[in-house]
Amino acid sequence: MQRVAQDWLVLTELTHHSAAAVGVIMSLQFGPQFLLLPITGFAADHLNRRWLLFATQATSGLLALILGLLSISGLVQLWHVYLLAFLLGCISAFDTPARQTFVSDLVGETDLPNAVALNSTSFNAARMIGPAFAGLIIEWVGCGWAFVLNALSFLSVLISLLMLNSQQLHPVKKPNAHNSGLLQGFRYVAQRPDLQLAMWMMFFISTFGINFPIYISTMDVDVFHANAQTYGILSSVMAIGSVIGALMAANRAKPDFGIISLSALGFSISVCLAAVMPNLISFGLVMIATK
Repeated sequence: MQRVAQDWLVLTELTHHSAAAVGVIMSLQFGPQFLLLPITGFAADHLNRRWLLFATQATSGLLALILGLLSISGLVQLWHVYLLAFLLGCISAFDTPARQTFVSDLVGETDLPNAVALNSTSFNAARMIGPAFAGLIIEWVGCGWAFVLNALSFLSVLISLLMLNSQQLHPVKKPNAHNSGLLQGFRYVAQRPDLQLAMWMMFFISTFGINFPIYISTMDVDVFHANAQTYGILSSVMAIGSVIGALMAANRAKPDFGIISLSALGFSISVCLAAVMPNLISFGLVMIATK
């Protein structure tokens, strides 16, 4: 909800359909997660993950509320969105590794595979529901209220964290503070040419291909002349492809580099096809294939 409302606010209210501004927002929001990786990984390893998550979730909700109030009051400016997106990116940088590793604290090693699968399912389900719901809210009452509703949704997370029984958690032993997991990871990858190739492939696809908030929003506004509701639905439709891909991957005993290469090729072809689709329906169907 936050991402759809934020992109739509920038694209249609604060600029005249500026794709560059949406790109800046994406850079400010996701750049800190890469730049702060050594610090955030250390924090997830050595701090109490439950209370770290409480702090990051509460702050994320507060940032969403601030942007919502600025939007509703009519005081919001582009630099406000830039600043709040950057702050949210910094908070998300600490939240993501803590949230992903907290799964093992909740269930322990025995049930971890099932918990990871359930976590992935809920994540993709949210990606299908959230954008479409945000589009409806934007059409009905405006971007500001979408931010406010998103802020209120964080209350359920905070209450859940408070209600957890700490005696039933399975805390993982903290690693040695003198050993850097990040450096160990680089050393391991340096010894694996296959992993290096996969990471380079991921880098190029992520950098030049996975910029869907820009693609979808500008196609929606400039090419198809649609509205926020359509933008939200298109964003949700993409998650269908993610769910299908996850289920197909789950059926394979181990990764196959041939399949990965064919998938990368299919992704490239799908993006090229999406660029020339004549209407919203055909564009949405092709976007399913990209994910």
